[in-house]
Amino acid sequence: MSEPTAPANSARQRRKQARPQELLQAALELFVEKGFAATRTDDVALRAGVSKGTLYLYFPSKEELFKAVVRTHLSALIAQAQAQVQSYQGDTAALLRQLMLSFWESLGNTQAGGICKVVMAEVRNFPELAQFYADEVITPAHALVGQTLQRGILRGEFRALPLEEATHAIIAPLIFMALSKHSFGACPIKGVVCDPMRALEVNFDLFLHGLAAPAASSRARKP
Repeated sequence: MSEPTAPANSARQRRKQARPQELLQAALELFVEKGFAATRTDDVALRAGVSKGTLYLYFPSKEELFKAVVRTHLSALIAQAQAQVQSYQGDTAALLRQLMLSFWESLGNTQAGGICKVVMAEVRNFPELAQFYADEVITPAHALVGQTLQRGILRGEFRALPLEEATHAIIAPLIFMALSKHSFGACPIKGVVCDPMRALEVNFDLFLHGLAAPAASSRARKP
């Protein structure tokens, strides 16, 4: 019997290396479509085109699979945004706008934005996963926005406001738009869902005018 050729071995190796990401993508799709409780590991394996045993080689439980989805699609994005904020040198209003719109384009407007809806819908039944989501996503995201607001206050660009409450105020529209996209937006219902980018732009404009320090109001206005 002849030995396998090098190209065949290479293809199998690439397939093996891609398998975790394929499983994560299948899990993300099913969690958003069906919720955490209704998603079975058998369904994830089937959609990824592998056996259930193969799935467990990479993720020992459905809970660990969910955590990996969150870390891959949400935590990584927050880490990238943290690096962006730390290295940014310009106007804080522009930074805040860039940060919020980037969150929407990279997360809220994608399939991963549906994870927020999954957690909010099932928080009472899975409090440990909800705490994981809070530690992994909510707390660092709020800290990042709060840090950005504090930057603007210290630079005299924003007037002093309670950081915790102001952070909730600016994040809330993003959460609402993500929930809307993965509820009403996923159904053929007319007259309910608005253009999310336009709505976020208007909200941001209103928010900046509320934030602007008197002497900085002209700089905070969007060009």
